Amino acid sequence: MMALLPEKFVSLNPFVESWALPNELQRSQQRWSASEEDYRRFYDAMMPMLDETLDYLDQYEIGNIPEEAIVLYHLSLAFAEAAPHVELYECANQVPNSFEAVRFEAAHGEQIDS
Repeated sequence: MMALLPEKFVSLNPFVESWALPNELQRSQQRWSASEEDYRRFYDAMMPMLDETLDYLDQYEIGNIPEEAIVLYHLSLAFAEAAPHVELYECANQVPNSFEAVRFEAAHGEQIDS
């Protein structure tokens, strides 16, 4: 069963499966594969609820977010990462005039041999 959002955010439920991903690599893969329409629909749904979403999440400390709020937290992380694609790059899933994004790999706390 797919986790759902707190009741006041149910209008965002259609975006949970695609965008509320628990780690940076998964969210990046979603951004790289999203269409212009995917970006626009997600942005247009989240933006009007952004203040309310952040106010709701602000009651919790990072690392201590309860299960009933974690999906909304993941959705807000995805929005923060996707919004520049809408606001700056015309819904392009790649940053124009840059290295191909898939060349970069997130490493969290891992030591990389040089």
